[in-house]
Amino acid sequence: MKEYKSRILARTDREPPPLAALLAPEGMPRLRGDHDLNPPDGNVWVEPEERGTLRAAAVLVGVIEHAHGPNILLTRRADHLGTHSGQVAFPGGKIEPDETAAEAAIREAEEEVGLDPAHVEVAGYLDAYETGTGFRILPVVAFVRPGFTLTISPDEVAEAFEVPLDFLMNPGNHQRHSAVWRGRRREYYAMPYNGHYIWGATAGMLKNMYDRLYGD
Repeated sequence: MKEYKSRILARTDREPPPLAALLAPEGMPRLRGDHDLNPPDGNVWVEPEERGTLRAAAVLVGVIEHAHGPNILLTRRADHLGTHSGQVAFPGGKIEPDETAAEAAIREAEEEVGLDPAHVEVAGYLDAYETGTGFRILPVVAFVRPGFTLTISPDEVAEAFEVPLDFLMNPGNHQRHSAVWRGRRREYYAMPYNGHYIWGATAGMLKNMYDRLYGD
């Protein structure tokens, strides 16, 4: 795990895709998503009537550079939220028209958990991830300097926690689970850790991070 920083810099994209490419109805190169584990109908995971209203979002994959080893910053969404309540997620949200993906991810991290942008250094971008609920999410990987103090926004987040990067990048921890959604049984990645159920899009983006950093 000592070489994580050089791997991230060498194997993530230096520039984000243009917003128009991110939202192209026909998809984009290396597009990952909820469809990854659900052939043969994975190409219609986002229902056809939703494809005209795909929404762009960005999340911050914050690699906290502790002396004892890097951790990833995650949150558990507030239980009262209307969608995805209680789920584990990266800090993140909608990309506003006047901002870049990195600016959106850093802004959302500050709003949700009070992460000071001065501690954040953008390193690169993973593949875009398409969810079954109509989002195209761009994961922004960043090195986070320790020494910050978090202030949780209870309107959005129940808690923030860290998970060792070496746990998340260990393929032995990449489980495959399933559930019925919209009348169909769907499979998804899950990475349970210390009482936290990391699954769905968050686990899928972490699996993509593993593929980018350690794949051939």
